Amino acid sequence: MEIIINKLIEIESLVKRQYLLSKEFFTIEEAAEYLQVSLSAIYKLTSNNEIAYFKPGGKKIYFKKESLQEWIERSKVLSVFEMGSEVDSYLGKTK
Repeated sequence: MEIIINKLIEIESLVKRQYLLSKEFFTIEEAAEYLQVSLSAIYKLTSNNEIAYFKPGGKKIYFKKESLQEWIERSKVLSVFEMGSEVDSYLGKTK
């Protein structure tokens, strides 16, 4: 019986994740779940204007999925190879 309950919990989690991925706009709770960060981290990002958000009517906060993906991509840390390529490119332009 316990195995069945665990499997149902796992299936429920997968269904919730799939539903979340199908949405274009997220609430603040959904954005935190999507990014796998805490609500306080999301509030900090919005208060520092580090992440784009919508506030229709001045109340509830919404995020566009695309904006969250762009925020992730802007946070890229370069590999040693990529950094070396950028340095070589920069030095080639300054000579």
